[in-house]
Amino acid sequence: MYNIVDYGALPDSPVPATSAIAAAIAAASGAGGGTVHVPAGTFVTGAIRLRSNIELHLSPGAVLSFSTEPQDYPAVDSRWEGVKRQVHSPCIFGENLVNISITGSGILNGNGAPWWDKHRNHPEQLEYPRPTLIGLSSCRRVTVKDVTLTQSPSWTVNPIGCGNVTIDNVSILNPADSPNTDGINPESCSGVHISNCHIDVGDDCIAIKAGTEDTLERVPCENITITNCTMVHGHGAVVLGSEMSGDIRNVTITNCVFKQTDRGIRMKSRRGRGGTIEDIRISNIVMEDVICPFTLNLYYFCGPRGKEKYVWDKNPYPVTAETPCFRRIHYANITARNVQAAAGFLYGLAEQPVSEITFTNVDISMAKHPVPGAPDMMTGLDPMKGRGFYLGYVRDVQFNQVTIENHEGPAFYIENSEEVEFSGCRSKNTAKPEKLVEQVTVEPVSS
Repeated sequence: MYNIVDYGALPDSPVPATSAIAAAIAAASGAGGGTVHVPAGTFVTGAIRLRSNIELHLSPGAVLSFSTEPQDYPAVDSRWEGVKRQVHSPCIFGENLVNISITGSGILNGNGAPWWDKHRNHPEQLEYPRPTLIGLSSCRRVTVKDVTLTQSPSWTVNPIGCGNVTIDNVSILNPADSPNTDGINPESCSGVHISNCHIDVGDDCIAIKAGTEDTLERVPCENITITNCTMVHGHGAVVLGSEMSGDIRNVTITNCVFKQTDRGIRMKSRRGRGGTIEDIRISNIVMEDVICPFTLNLYYFCGPRGKEKYVWDKNPYPVTAETPCFRRIHYANITARNVQAAAGFLYGLAEQPVSEITFTNVDISMAKHPVPGAPDMMTGLDPMKGRGFYLGYVRDVQFNQVTIENHEGPAFYIENSEEVEFSGCRSKNTAKPEKLVEQVTVEPVSS
């Protein structure tokens, strides 16, 4: 046990403890490993760099309060939004490490407000992208457990290219209006276990990523389990993409509650990204007050080159390595209440439909007075309110025991799709008698 106070850290003092924490980590590392102990009290610090075989343990009542001065976060090589580049060092950083842990009932406070202000109002003052709160690159056997993470300058927990990552019983609390303060974002990782977490943030609660078309080395994000979590606010509860050029596969999401997240389970990409999202299982989910519970969108336009005709055109293009693919995605035992825009939005490419999708035992109730909104971000998509499922360019989709209540228009609107099957589906309490299914062919507009 290496207590940071023994190395000069002063609790509840404005004197930075950065050097003392570094000295305690160095001493533990020199002995082959150990626990670096943060006792009760508030300790001001700049960036902390971990070493292999180190557990950073925060006692109850301990707070690591991170500096807001950019010079306390020297540039390091990492990824930002899928692309390798220099960024401000994460508040807690590690690279090429083995067997590292951040544990205990204390708090990591990123003091993000000045960073958010620069991002919104003075981006020219940001020489590099903002720090993440915990950023780990190419590490193995990583554990983050029991801590509270708050006020992150940008993404909160961001393992990149890591293996065997466990994130358990963590609370992540960022203001609902804080920009890009995602909760947990594994990128190109293998073997990630996220459980028993409470996430309330200003962007996606959990976002699984695998690099963009500008990422030189394509590495998948795979073998991910998410279970027993609650997620509040944020743009999406669990999001896959849009950075998915290295592939995202083998993901299970189960036993979770989503409340007031814009979207529930969201998958997004666009032409140019390439890559495949496949073999995803989602079950035992309860959602309340979301804009849209399920979205699969291959016309998502955010990001570089996202407004080009190649991205938004509904005419078919040749299938190449730049063509993204969503397939083998299965939803079961899900309840969504007070839904605003649409029960679901599935929209594939004209040349690459979203395919092999099932919905089983799903119960959706639209809000009585829905607020119009976009189920997802796609050029030319008008706001919706109280709609059922909206499907475009899908193939081999099955709806089994799906109930939609209080919807406007047909329960299932289908355009330019094939092999859509229904078994035991119902429409309940519509304002007026509506078709259960409306299927149409829409000719793309050329320009």
